[in-house]
Amino acid sequence: MSARSLRPASLLAAAALSAATLGLGASTATAIPTAGERGVAAECASETPAQTAARGTKAGKVRDNNDVTAAQAKAMEADLTKALAAKGLTKTSEGARKPGGGGAFVPATIDVYWHTITDGTAGTISSTQIANQITVLNNAYANSGFTFRLAGTTTTNNATWYNNLDSGTTAERNMKSALRQGDMGDLNIYTAKLARNLLGWATFPQSRLTSNDGVVILDQSVPGGTAAPFNEGDTATHEVGHWLSLYHTFQGGCSDTAGDYVSDTPAEASPADGCPVGRDTCTLPGLDPIRNFMDYSTDACMDHFTAGQNTRMQNAWVAYRG
Repeated sequence: MSARSLRPASLLAAAALSAATLGLGASTATAIPTAGERGVAAECASETPAQTAARGTKAGKVRDNNDVTAAQAKAMEADLTKALAAKGLTKTSEGARKPGGGGAFVPATIDVYWHTITDGTAGTISSTQIANQITVLNNAYANSGFTFRLAGTTTTNNATWYNNLDSGTTAERNMKSALRQGDMGDLNIYTAKLARNLLGWATFPQSRLTSNDGVVILDQSVPGGTAAPFNEGDTATHEVGHWLSLYHTFQGGCSDTAGDYVSDTPAEASPADGCPVGRDTCTLPGLDPIRNFMDYSTDACMDHFTAGQNTRMQNAWVAYRG
């Protein structure tokens, strides 16, 4: 799982469009289960750290207890190649290829199931904020071949799930077991007040679907939230990148030649904090990719994925989620 800590950043100016204006037609359900109402799914109990990632509000200061090691990333890369091969596909720098040489990826629309967790009125998120978050995702992924549409929403009043939610806990597993909807290709986003100054975390794709699959973000990181400078919606952008198989730009640092397994993201020794223009932490070519959505920069600083990252997301989609 990948986690991101409350990276204090500015908000992308997303237009205040309502769900009705966007024609999303999302349904809203309200549930009030207790933390122990549903048991932990056995399939989640054996999940390894390599399957998730996390990010916090204080870049470089909040320990990510789900860091992906070089060995874990190598194993995950081997699994991606194996999953494509099982479908008769070959992974290339231009994307997964069919035996005849044609591309395997076709543009995909991802249904989003949004789960707002609250403690009474604390944690409430408006339909406009949800619609704006979907807009932020669509803007960020405009060149990737992916679009997002809101398929449904739930609002759950559960103080145990809402307050200080952390990755890998019984509360998280119970929450997801109770609420997750759809199949492998459907994105479930959960909002709550997170522990340890975290901004969010996500599961990486894998061959077997579990109820743990999805993205968790700090409720106040959505457009119009109070977590400035991380309230422009790019925490979700970052975590969805993990959900689509991207690593951090600083994966592997300067010494690991594999790094993030994307050739066009310059090497970076450590997460960026703020928006340090001109930062260069490695002797290898290129300045640090501080404006990349997979760094830890503030929201206002982040503005793109590379072509190589787009290809990697497309390969993973074909292998696992398509």
